[in-house]
Amino acid sequence: MKFSWLLAVAGMAVTWGAMRIPWTAQAGEAAPNADLKVLAPIQHGNLTVFPIVASKTHDTREFLTLDEGLRSGEVIVTEMGQIQPMMRRRPVQLPHGDGAQVNRLVLVNNSKRPLLLLAGEIVTGGKQDRVIGKDRIVPAESDPIDLGVFCVEPGRWVASSDQFRSRDSYAYMAAPAVRKGAMADKDQHKVWAEVQNNNSLTAEAVAGQAPAPVQAELRGATSYARVQENTHVKEAIDSVAAPLERNYSKLIRELKDRDAVGVVVAVNGEIIWADIFASSDLLEKYWPKLVRSYAAEAMASRSRDREVSMKAAQAFLDTLDGKRETVEREPGLYRHSEITGDGYKVFELTALLPKTGFAIHTAKMAI
Repeated sequence: MKFSWLLAVAGMAVTWGAMRIPWTAQAGEAAPNADLKVLAPIQHGNLTVFPIVASKTHDTREFLTLDEGLRSGEVIVTEMGQIQPMMRRRPVQLPHGDGAQVNRLVLVNNSKRPLLLLAGEIVTGGKQDRVIGKDRIVPAESDPIDLGVFCVEPGRWVASSDQFRSRDSYAYMAAPAVRKGAMADKDQHKVWAEVQNNNSLTAEAVAGQAPAPVQAELRGATSYARVQENTHVKEAIDSVAAPLERNYSKLIRELKDRDAVGVVVAVNGEIIWADIFASSDLLEKYWPKLVRSYAAEAMASRSRDREVSMKAAQAFLDTLDGKRETVEREPGLYRHSEITGDGYKVFELTALLPKTGFAIHTAKMAI
């Protein structure tokens, strides 16, 4: 299914500009050959998204998302020391630890499909809600792995459930500012600071709609997820996010041979982020939580609305190389690259499983 909900402005002019994701050849891996181009923006209030289309996409149907795995019960996430090893083809060595720890969870993928995890995805439960710290791929029928996370609920250290879950159809992706604290800063205190700042600004944003007791509750809240699921906050976020999801348009029918694979995001006229996937299918799966994360950022960053040009969005998309690159690699599974440039960071997750060898997710942030 094509992404007409992203391209919802009939009659808009489309300007094309070519770019290619930088890629360093590795033995046995095929270089991706996808030209990415931004389309005319869709804007609501101070939030602007530029759809990204690709001339080539990849087959990603084999990959399982975290939300799918948690809902089916095939993926288990729990506190350190709370899971029993499963006997597979070899003895299982559980990560060592003295019980629950703030920045460590254990994950088991019991499905027959590889699991894709994205930095910024929030799981709720256990002793604290957590946000995943980096993109990675977990193999099918995996042994328990030590999952690096950051706390997004500094006010609780009491178990609310034995296992973690995602929140119904509105499973949360942290707002870009919180994602940045986890991905780029890799600092628990900065993540907490961003959570508290976002919660405070969100409370201010709904002050006119929420009664006084609710406003007080929001101002004193320490849980990111709990603030996001507040009825008044959800209504405010939906008022921004919903228009960007709907309205199948004439334009997508005209571009039926093109594939939407991501977005460039601007708030208050400043480009802050881009998410790019290997297929339209993956973008469709992540879009409901992504668009709400962008809307949450916009709502907490209320300012005078300013326009941002397609030229600026394309330039942001075109510049994905940098001055320094660090690479983490799990042979036969994935390669995770962190690229630092002037005023930005790029995070690229490349799948190395059989019949892959392509970038499955790329995130770029302004810093």
